[in-house]
Amino acid sequence: MVFRCQRDSWARQFTTRVVSCRAAELRPEGGGEPVSGFQVVLEDTILFPEGGGQPDDRGLIGDVPVLRVTRRGTEAVHFVPAALEPGAEVLLSLDWERRFDHMQQHSGQHLISAVAEQMFGFKTTSWELGRQRSVIELDTPVVTAEQLQALEDSVNEKIRDRVPVTVRELAADDPEVETVRSRGLPDDHAGPVRVVDIEGIDSNLCCGTHVSNLSDLQVIKLLGVEKGKKNKTNLVFLVGNRVLKSIEQSHSTEKALTSLLKNGPGEHVEAVKRLQSSVKLLQKNNLNLLRDIAVLIARDFKSKPAPKQLFVLHRKEGDSEFMNIIANEIGTEETLLFLTVGDEKEAGLFLLAGPVEAVENLGPRVAELLGGKGAGKRGRFQGKAAKMSRRGEVQALLQEFLSNQNPGA
Repeated sequence: MVFRCQRDSWARQFTTRVVSCRAAELRPEGGGEPVSGFQVVLEDTILFPEGGGQPDDRGLIGDVPVLRVTRRGTEAVHFVPAALEPGAEVLLSLDWERRFDHMQQHSGQHLISAVAEQMFGFKTTSWELGRQRSVIELDTPVVTAEQLQALEDSVNEKIRDRVPVTVRELAADDPEVETVRSRGLPDDHAGPVRVVDIEGIDSNLCCGTHVSNLSDLQVIKLLGVEKGKKNKTNLVFLVGNRVLKSIEQSHSTEKALTSLLKNGPGEHVEAVKRLQSSVKLLQKNNLNLLRDIAVLIARDFKSKPAPKQLFVLHRKEGDSEFMNIIANEIGTEETLLFLTVGDEKEAGLFLLAGPVEAVENLGPRVAELLGGKGAGKRGRFQGKAAKMSRRGEVQALLQEFLSNQNPGA
């Protein structure tokens, strides 16, 4: 079960032979249709198969890309899109950027877990090496801000101390196996076990790839904690190059905000608070104006000498409250109202209001014409419309309905 990648985590190329190749399908990690290809087993590999919380490697077999590497008993299975000839000698090339990132995060997790347990008695129950951030599940309901800072200071001090990291292989029945930290071996484990030692700090059973000195980690940043399941706490962290990338992203954001807000980084928060207050005030004033406009529209309609049986209105700006105010002011006992708000070429809102029986009959048909959905009760049917441009068809439907109700009109 110990592959070349586990004996030498720094090897970037390796020559080996193809043992077997058979047709297979790969289901993409993000879902979707299976991809046809081949499962290839090699005599040995520098591409790590997923395990121990660490994702698998990527790379090339010759010029054929490796899309996934998994472990099957004592074999590493490489999924590739093209067939390879059994017995052929091939050159493996490793995606080093991905591998080194995984080495940094994984060795960083070992260090954080060991120091968290030594300092505070927080045991690690699981961990996840994510694509952007990693998470350690700690068996404690609470981690204070002071504890978090003390933990971050301690692990970074050990990085600066350049503590060696070594890997040993032991027989599975070696008594020393019982003395090292472990969450257990897989049920299908076979062969020797690997012990990753951080000198004077930790000994841990692990199948993953690791750095050879804590200085290779560069730096660890603990981003914070989140509430976990069953009285546990999730500790979120970044190691090494991920910290540098995060700083670069934050710096780019800071520069953009400085340009937009016209002030220095130290004043960004206060500037945003002032903008939020201004926006809230403007929104409140806008709502008040819309309510006033709704009342004026309704009163204008009612002031006409001979009010019509059908009232139709479309307005780009507005909301459900705007339409309901108009309906309330006009009254729906005798008048059928068809109101819409929103952009002509985009989705919007609609309201059909009027006599209960008429609305119950027409509401679903109006929604269908507008390509939307809605619901109604007590003489009002309202919802979202995807095809605002078909308002004319709805108006024709309503006029036809009223004509049939009053044939002599």
